[in-house]
Amino acid sequence: MDLEKYMLPCLSKTLFGIECLGCGFQRGFLLLLNGDFEGAFKMYPAIFTTLLFLGILGFNFIDKNRNYKKIIIGSAILNGIFMIVGYYFKHY
Repeated sequence: MDLEKYMLPCLSKTLFGIECLGCGFQRGFLLLLNGDFEGAFKMYPAIFTTLLFLGILGFNFIDKNRNYKKIIIGSAILNGIFMIVGYYFKHY
């Protein structure tokens, strides 16, 4: 199945010609599903921290007995740093 034809276009890149901080996530995730971990990291350096963040958010919705607030904030900050640094190295 060719999943690339079902990918969503980046609205920022389409309208303004400038990539956003999330550009490359879908392609990186597809590379990750194919087992190319290095290619996924090169495509989108924040792929692993984004998946970690989404996983922690998922645990927050499933397990209501624990408080995940500090872990969510910490992983969001870590993910934001990876996104910004990855964006910088990708374009400069």
